[in-house]
Amino acid sequence: MARLVSVNVGLPKDVSWHGRTVHTGIWKSPVTGPRMVRKLNIDGDGQGDLAGHGGEMRAVMVYQLDSYRYWQQELGRDDFVLGQFGENFTVEGLADDEVCIGDRYRIGEAVFEVSQPRVTCYRVGLRMDEARMPALLVSHRRPGFYFRVLTEGEVEAGQDIVKIATGTGRMTVTEVDGLLYLPEHPRDRIEQALRIDALSPGWQGSFHALLEQADRGPGATVGNAGLHAQDAGVGPAWAGFRPLAVARVERESRSVLSLWLADPDGTPVPAAAPGQYLTVRLGAGEDGPELVRSYSLSGQPGGDQYRISVKQEPHGAASTRIHTRVRVGQRLQAAAPRGTFTLAPGPASVILASAGVGATPVMAMLRALADSRTTRQVWWLHGARNGDDHAFAEESRHLLHQLPHSHFRICYSRPRPEDRQGSDYTDAGHLSAGLLTRIGLPADADAYLCGPTAFMNDLTDALTGIGLGPGQVHTEVFGAGPGITPGIAPTAARPPHPPAGAPGTGPAVSFARSGLTIPWKPEYRTLLEMAEACDVPVRWSCRTGVCHTCVTGLLGGSVSYDPDPVEPPADSNALICCSRPRQDVVLDL
Repeated sequence: MARLVSVNVGLPKDVSWHGRTVHTGIWKSPVTGPRMVRKLNIDGDGQGDLAGHGGEMRAVMVYQLDSYRYWQQELGRDDFVLGQFGENFTVEGLADDEVCIGDRYRIGEAVFEVSQPRVTCYRVGLRMDEARMPALLVSHRRPGFYFRVLTEGEVEAGQDIVKIATGTGRMTVTEVDGLLYLPEHPRDRIEQALRIDALSPGWQGSFHALLEQADRGPGATVGNAGLHAQDAGVGPAWAGFRPLAVARVERESRSVLSLWLADPDGTPVPAAAPGQYLTVRLGAGEDGPELVRSYSLSGQPGGDQYRISVKQEPHGAASTRIHTRVRVGQRLQAAAPRGTFTLAPGPASVILASAGVGATPVMAMLRALADSRTTRQVWWLHGARNGDDHAFAEESRHLLHQLPHSHFRICYSRPRPEDRQGSDYTDAGHLSAGLLTRIGLPADADAYLCGPTAFMNDLTDALTGIGLGPGQVHTEVFGAGPGITPGIAPTAARPPHPPAGAPGTGPAVSFARSGLTIPWKPEYRTLLEMAEACDVPVRWSCRTGVCHTCVTGLLGGSVSYDPDPVEPPADSNALICCSRPRQDVVLDL
């Protein structure tokens, strides 16, 4: 019979790591005597990062003595202590390849149900002093698993673990873990996993994403949508950069200029989804060094040409060059359209909200809705300073008049004397959360927001306040997106900058969204480490090529991996946590 060898608990603490502070509860120590197990935790235990750990479905972490023995031999270690792997229960028996999701066990007074495999992150490597550990747990098929607490009660080391029910799907922890993280994703087994009611909602969502990815066809089967939405789907229309000719230049407002970009041979450009963006490379010359920037597509989706609309910023090197130097007939190097901020099909109402030049991606969505002659309710909400700064004013009015169920509110924060309320704009003041709560927006809508971060945060709060769920509100940020650095203590934000010390001599690494290009320095083990040295916002969790949190668009160039990822990303992406540039690269960061 299986046995509870040790009950281990620990409260979160701050740990120094690579010059940063990590707030983590990965350090667990054995306790003696009975200990109360509750729905969310064991008394005396806690987690430092509740976004990735803890909660009802991850109340108790379980790891096996047999795996201790395995890793002692595999790693050549003899220094393990109980709780070494961050587990709450160290057990004899309950092997990952025998225990099934949904199995139920009684230990002492408490009853438990197996809810999911362990989700590995860098902190188990921190605890083990072995950075590869997150990848090793998956690739060696020894992840461990979580219990959900069905009946609260006291437990104590030495008690028997009594199986009282078998999971309905008969799928082991090992199989379910491999279905998500390893390269093979058999459809029939994923469908079987989704029939297990006991499987945690997070894992169910990942498996649904894998099925949706498979449904898109053979071209969408590379990458892993179950781990990251960006790492799936049909790849970009072309690899790297190619020339596009400037076919037309037109001013949209006092500060916004549009460029129409066409295939030099006159062939229609590949279609882009409404809301995507284009990355352009401005070559080095008398105006300065080579610059790489990304701009939302604002024109007709599926048209013969691409339109990008660029606001001239007071100190913007790229925007100034575009406004003052780019002419019709000139050729620009461009990467294929990308981005997941795209208009979803369906019958739901649509809210398109923007401020200033944030109108660019939602203009493409408005055009797509008008071209499709949609009968959906469409709300166009836009804020500008005044008529001088109101880009696409006439174009958006024309498109809205084509829609049978359109509504609009145009807010001018500082209208000019010649701006007419009721004609040029509807409301004086900023487009604000207060206005959204008063105008009767439908709670069943899909909302798309683009503008400054504070603007989107305020409107997101207002929309959720009137009943929209988190999955109904979609945002697109200017520049670099928000980082994901689990457990890292916050520090004052700094704009991206070259790394300290002498410049490198390796391939050029361009962070397109951050407007930074620097030569590679071999002292950095990975592109992630280099980005961190430059204060480029990054996203990561495992740091060893397992979780795909760090997946980043590879707009140009190629990378090599060390270690190899457990499952490679799509060809158009890179896992920056375990890769280095082979040649000049452009990253969507």
